[in-house]
Amino acid sequence: MLLIDTHCHLDEEAFRYDVAEVIRRAEDANLAALLTIGTTADSSRRAVELAAKFASVYAIVGIQPNYVSAAQPGDWDEIMQLATAEKVVGLGETGLDRYWDHSPIEIQADYFDRHLELSRQRDLPFVVHCRNAEDDVVAQLTRAAVHGPLRGVMHSFCGTTETAQACVALGLHISYSGMLTFKRNEALRQTAAGVPSDRLLVETDAPYLAPHPHRDKRNEPANVAITCACLATCQGKSAEDMAAITTANARRLFRLPE
Repeated sequence: MLLIDTHCHLDEEAFRYDVAEVIRRAEDANLAALLTIGTTADSSRRAVELAAKFASVYAIVGIQPNYVSAAQPGDWDEIMQLATAEKVVGLGETGLDRYWDHSPIEIQADYFDRHLELSRQRDLPFVVHCRNAEDDVVAQLTRAAVHGPLRGVMHSFCGTTETAQACVALGLHISYSGMLTFKRNEALRQTAAGVPSDRLLVETDAPYLAPHPHRDKRNEPANVAITCACLATCQGKSAEDMAAITTANARRLFRLPE
């Protein structure tokens, strides 16, 4: 039963001293690939370095919306350059966040458009961060779709059924993290039950969002199996079938090798 963690942050300080062991544990847990995600130019550079060092690791590069105000001159040029690096399979994370007050929404929207345009130019999928901004994100994606088909994923999805349906209609995938397993999130599980199986992905967002029963502990990519099993229950499928479905979807979206 092979799995793919489509979103983790292996360059985070939480993994500074044992990232090799974390990756080994993931491989021992039958993870075929780990996609480590950049949040800044520096973080994206570290993601590319990790992908070069570990066979099972691939990189996604970008500037996360909460960090766009802190971006320095030349940072976006570096993202564009990093997007050409070997084993870079996507762009992001990008998107909009109205929960935190770190970056004005206008600057976030500008960088979101930059990622979407680079996605078209490089033919790479994009990864969307969305917090308290579902209507804004759907509207911006809808405007972008005028310029051509969208290839992307709503990362760690925790939105409404209506938002999920709108994003699927725009061509996006829906990725679920450990939040799907939280006891309070029955509505999220009901939404997951209705997502078409060919648009489903699983992730950890490690070191964050550890699934039940590991909440409040450091999350690891190996824990993606717990979320996959929960998603399987939502969809009325076996864990093995859901692993096969999400792994095939991830390989197709990010063009990962078999």
